[in-house]
Amino acid sequence: MNFSELFKLSGLLGRFSPDGKCLASCVQHRLVVRDASSLQLLQLYTCLDQIQYLEWSSDSLFILCALYKRGIVQVWSLEQPAWHCRIDEGSAGLVASCWSPDGRHILNTTEFHLRITVWSLCTKSVSYIKYPKACQQGVVFTKDGRYMAVAERRDCKDFISIFVCNNWQLLRHFDTETQDLSGIEWAPNGCVLAAWDTCLEYKVLLYSLDGRLLSSFRAYEWPLGVKSIAWSPSSQFLAIGSFDEKVRILNHVTWKKITELDHPATIASKKTIVYKEVEKSPTVDTERLSFPPTRELASSLFSTKSKYDISQVPVSLQYVKPVADRANPKVGVGMLAFSADNCFLATKNDNIPNAVWIWDIRKLKLSVVLEQLCTIQCFQWDPCQPRLAVCTGTSRVYLWSPAGCMVVQVPGEGDFQIVSLSWHSSGDSMVLLSKDNFCVCYLEREEVK
Repeated sequence: MNFSELFKLSGLLGRFSPDGKCLASCVQHRLVVRDASSLQLLQLYTCLDQIQYLEWSSDSLFILCALYKRGIVQVWSLEQPAWHCRIDEGSAGLVASCWSPDGRHILNTTEFHLRITVWSLCTKSVSYIKYPKACQQGVVFTKDGRYMAVAERRDCKDFISIFVCNNWQLLRHFDTETQDLSGIEWAPNGCVLAAWDTCLEYKVLLYSLDGRLLSSFRAYEWPLGVKSIAWSPSSQFLAIGSFDEKVRILNHVTWKKITELDHPATIASKKTIVYKEVEKSPTVDTERLSFPPTRELASSLFSTKSKYDISQVPVSLQYVKPVADRANPKVGVGMLAFSADNCFLATKNDNIPNAVWIWDIRKLKLSVVLEQLCTIQCFQWDPCQPRLAVCTGTSRVYLWSPAGCMVVQVPGEGDFQIVSLSWHSSGDSMVLLSKDNFCVCYLEREEVK
């Protein structure tokens, strides 16, 4: 495993291009584009103000930079560096911006969610979508890029509109049986749209492409409800993370619950492997001590290394009691992710912030728990194989696969606290992001025998 040097970064804005050839990053008002393998500088663009959002077009030819404070979007071309586009929303302001799947239209959401403006880079035409709802996830596209669903709010009621992306014509418009729609998400096959209600009302609704209600799921009535949702890549399972510290999995045939996955503070099953991160202090030969210490010696004196030990069950995990009188309590399953092969599901229960739970979907059983020393900041599956990368706000990366798990220390001086990471589309590298820096981690490809 090899690491690049550290590069400056702002706003955690570092993204691989969809084709995997380039890596874009932002430093204040500058957009830097590098070669993804050599990290050689390819292009440097200067925006009008600090960049607050960055997104590649689907064909990796254009980069969108949103300057929310100014209500401006700037678009840059990799093929023609001299060409650029500026979209100014003026007094309407700007709170969100994204590409359409064809990479030639930009959707801007104005302040107070008054409207979504669809700008065409080809024809310079403009379309408007009224009454978009201010919610967690209100604009979603099918994986094939053919359809877009938009959550709407008008006359104190929730609606969903489905548009055809090639001409932005309205295909279906229907109301939802929700009090306060919180988000929508397409199944990967584009056949089913999941919509879920506010956390005060446990309700998940499943709609077909033509707006028919296929099923409605409610696990319980009065306590806080849905916190997170994830589709399996095959569209066969819908995992629902709830505030009651459980994950419920629905099947795609009857849309009924097939199992409940608990997240108890004590792991008792002998069939579950618990990997516990332990820190070990460095041992220094006293005969080598000198004053002032050499740079190498000083570095080894103050650096601690960590490794995984396999804990004997039963194991008690660190449980944090939520503060009940505050908004958005740290309780329930807030992070969910299926592996690319549909075989595993990784979850995080916010009451137990230092643990990642890995479930075997084929057996519907808990397979592994990774107990970390620090709070889980982010985890993400390798897009090509069942391999999970985890970061905890330290200078270490944690990798798990069915073969085992390992701790990798990012070399270098200074305090590099990894708070986010993202895999390359090939699974051969990752970009590791801290508040002020980023580096690229290159993994050696495993030989398949």
